[in-house]
Amino acid sequence: MHKNNHKIVDYDAVLDAKFGESGTPSRIEAEEKAYAFYTGQIIEDARKKAKITQAELARRIGSNRSYISRVENGITEPKISTFYRIMSALGCNIEYSMTL
Repeated sequence: MHKNNHKIVDYDAVLDAKFGESGTPSRIEAEEKAYAFYTGQIIEDARKKAKITQAELARRIGSNRSYISRVENGITEPKISTFYRIMSALGCNIEYSMTL
């Protein structure tokens, strides 16, 4: 159990200590794994909100249930074109926002 002692934490320093400094191979690998995990969570959350099964989503995109499972678990990261197909099959819109 972790107690919140109200100290300000420098999370960049925490990440540096655990995965290496930004730009190092170990940090890049950790960031890629994190992105795969986040992508899987986005897809899983959208699928559950759409109330469809992994098998149904797979059918809609011409894939198989095990592929959807691997994506949702962060094991496999879909190509961007596949991500768009998945999100479209779930009835989701993707918007871009750019601030300068």
